[in-house]
Amino acid sequence: MSAITLNLVCEPGPGGKFKGNSKQRKYKGNARHDRFLGRRNYMEHKGLLKEKQNKKQSRKKKQNKSKNAQLNRGDRSTPDAIFPKFTSCLPNKTNELPSSAKTSTQQSTISFPSTASTSKRDPTHQAAPRTLGPLKYVALDCEMVGTGPKGCNSELARCSIVSYDGDVIFDKFIKPLNHVTDFRTRYSGIRRQDLFNATPFYQAQREILKILTGKMVVGHAIHNDFKALKYFHPACQTRDTARIPLLNQKAGFPEDQTVSLKRLTKAIFNRDIQTGKRGHSSVEDAKATMELYKVVENTWEQKLTALSLTAKAMDLALNQK
Repeated sequence: MSAITLNLVCEPGPGGKFKGNSKQRKYKGNARHDRFLGRRNYMEHKGLLKEKQNKKQSRKKKQNKSKNAQLNRGDRSTPDAIFPKFTSCLPNKTNELPSSAKTSTQQSTISFPSTASTSKRDPTHQAAPRTLGPLKYVALDCEMVGTGPKGCNSELARCSIVSYDGDVIFDKFIKPLNHVTDFRTRYSGIRRQDLFNATPFYQAQREILKILTGKMVVGHAIHNDFKALKYFHPACQTRDTARIPLLNQKAGFPEDQTVSLKRLTKAIFNRDIQTGKRGHSSVEDAKATMELYKVVENTWEQKLTALSLTAKAMDLALNQK
């Protein structure tokens, strides 16, 4: 017998159904999709599809350009600062800058060396930009406790802020974010019971930054306080008494030596602070810091102004070359 092989081709007939064996699957065409393909083929043939795509691309480019322009010039609708201006309920007796300091804030916007004997520029001491105008002074001091293994990490547990005249503006115990493993009571003055009803860290941080915003902040080794606050204050609005050579001169210490607040206060005012076994008081330390700054305020601000003008002249000369 001879074998006969038949090749059957089943094509959909009218109505979208297959011809041939009834056991085969029924096929129903998607008329909507067919119409879409037909329109697309027509637009491609006429060149309309390419023109439409080009219009979309040009529109996207314009939108990207406008977004980049807004980012470059800054969003003018946003507020100037993250936090609104703070109005303290306490009597505010803070004085404005003396006339010598006012001139320094109005004349210079250039960073400059912290001492005349060095050529390096120190970001800690800079003249305030002229746009700020006279600034109010506050002194800041923080006390830290230890968290983590053997208290190796420092976290904020108390913060005190005093005005130019020594009035207390802010003084609160603050609950650290992590479990305290070392209260460091001998140095910090913090005890376990002080933190039972303490202010949560982020709430205290908001309150503190409202006070510091727009102010000239004085402190001793103040970078440690800002680190505990998780905050960076503008360098031109910061005065660190641990890095003012004039104070070391008056106290009889080498200019490049970092002297503790306790030793400086003893040498200049013949007064003892941080005494006793109860540890430090951040209010006492903040007041002492402000008093030390006021001793050299006029001379120091005048020197900063002179150095900033010299640096500005040097920059102009280099630019002209």
